[in-house]
Amino acid sequence: MADQRIFFPSQPLLPIDDHSPARGTVQNQSSQEDFASILSKEKDKVVFSHHAQQRLLERHLNFSPADLARLGEAVDRLAAKGARESLVYLNDAALVVSVANRTVITAMDGTSARNNIFMNIDSAAII
Repeated sequence: MADQRIFFPSQPLLPIDDHSPARGTVQNQSSQEDFASILSKEKDKVVFSHHAQQRLLERHLNFSPADLARLGEAVDRLAAKGARESLVYLNDAALVVSVANRTVITAMDGTSARNNIFMNIDSAAII
């Protein structure tokens, strides 16, 4: 009986660039600083859960970068006050936000928000 296994010849991994020690050290330090600054910026952003993204699409809600910056500032202020789950009203849209996770849980337009009762929130911000 013949051996049915498939064998692929191994191929060595070769670097793309020349990584000399002197150049790599300087580049490594600057890239670490860049990474740290990028990480801190990304950590401070408010993200949208999958459910919230679906609601934004269904309800045709769009936010500009300036709106998202205002939302981030509001979440910062809510966190400073000790809020955990908040209702944020922004541009005729109601957003339920987990302040600790900096995550928008759900979103609805102003018309839909007027006919709803929001439960399990401990604060609200109108921006």
